[in-house]
Amino acid sequence: MRPLRKAKSKPIEERRYKMPNPSAALTDRVIMEQIGPGSRVLDLGCGDGQLLAQLRETRQADILGVELSRSAMINCMAAGVPVIQADLDQGLEDFPSRSFDFAVLSQTLQQVRHPRVILDEMLRVAERALVVVPNFGHWRVRWHQLWSGRAPVSSSERYQWYNTPNLHLMSMSDFRDLVEVVQGRIVKELALISGKAVEGAWAANVRANNALYILERNAP
Repeated sequence: MRPLRKAKSKPIEERRYKMPNPSAALTDRVIMEQIGPGSRVLDLGCGDGQLLAQLRETRQADILGVELSRSAMINCMAAGVPVIQADLDQGLEDFPSRSFDFAVLSQTLQQVRHPRVILDEMLRVAERALVVVPNFGHWRVRWHQLWSGRAPVSSSERYQWYNTPNLHLMSMSDFRDLVEVVQGRIVKELALISGKAVEGAWAANVRANNALYILERNAP
């Protein structure tokens, strides 16, 4: 009898924060519209640095990216985007307070282990935090869970419960509560609905696939 061959294990996928986002073009455009010329911008979970490169080119921004994935870092460096490798779950203690005008966290908050800590740190290192989150309060998510009895799946992310990078599933209402917990203030809320960014949208927590927030720290 021939001996059984040992099965080759598949390589473990490299951990990264910036995951593929079907609405990335819309999200990046809306983010760029919120950032003034010459701003100091820190992008947490910057992926391949495409957003930062655009901000430098069109807004003359002073940019820096933070990324966990080595391959994404290489892409950043190839594009001339300054980037450091760091794990957001370890915090931002290496950054001085108020060292940036904007700290950006796009489609990443739900993936970190301690969302409250990272949001609190963003409001420490930057004058304003710019956060984009998926909305698990969308009506399709609610209907899917009610009808199928299965774990919620975001209408903008087609991951299943066993392969999703998301650790925390939140609605827009949940995020608003978190802002209060870290003693922040929502300067602007834009609901991303049907390919458009809408401020003051009616029933936003039911209609929006994603939401963009500009935050400031409450005055002491």
